[in-house]
Amino acid sequence: MLNESRRRAYLDAMQVVHWLPRTELPFAAPSRLELLEVPAALIEAPVAVIARPVAAPVAEQPRVVERPKIEVPRPSPTPRPGSKPLDEPAEAPVVAKPIAVPPPRFALQLLRSGPCLLLVELPTGEPLQSRDPAYLLLKDMLRAAGLSDSPQILGEPVRWPLLARGNLDQGPDAARDFVQGVVAMQMEQQPCVCLWLIGLPAVRFAGEANAESYDRELQVEGLGVAWALPGLELLMEEPARKAGVWQAMRRLMVRWKNRDE
Repeated sequence: MLNESRRRAYLDAMQVVHWLPRTELPFAAPSRLELLEVPAALIEAPVAVIARPVAAPVAEQPRVVERPKIEVPRPSPTPRPGSKPLDEPAEAPVVAKPIAVPPPRFALQLLRSGPCLLLVELPTGEPLQSRDPAYLLLKDMLRAAGLSDSPQILGEPVRWPLLARGNLDQGPDAARDFVQGVVAMQMEQQPCVCLWLIGLPAVRFAGEANAESYDRELQVEGLGVAWALPGLELLMEEPARKAGVWQAMRRLMVRWKNRDE
């Protein structure tokens, strides 16, 4: 039990001014009844009601009625026989890169003997010299054909490729156009009755033929009649080819015989 002085100290600490025990406490001071009476002012005064702020009414939003979506059936594509399903991505086509073809390399010399033009492959790439075995063989062939054995050299050798570097097209087609253009320019200055194509580069890029056309007569568009012959070096390495050259020469000799200038 607390004594009276400690009890009042607790009540003062809790700010309790008036209190009334539920039972009579021993050793407690007698209660004062006037403290239990409620003042009349408190009875008559209206109880203040704390009004909470009322939120302003929210205007009712118009209700949006969503229209139901109508699913339009679409025809599904019918896969063709052997085709892949649509859900599988189609494989991208593989584009093959063009293979870079190196430009052809050759050197040709254009000569004139009587009414004939000669486009001769230069075996070493250098102009023919008077004591070269290849040039001596050529002189023998001209004498056998009844032509002058001292042919006239026309211009500088035709060398291909033209440029060592650069983006200029120097493939086989460009080489053919260039060689045929050089020969055609000489024919415009002085026509000829037969064009001798001596060596594979001359046959390929002027006569548009190959080694299978050796010892044959060709009809070249824009250049007229041409005669395809093996190269001078090949004739020296394989003398048996000379027989085919002689037989073809006898058939073609009527084109320039008795017309030597």
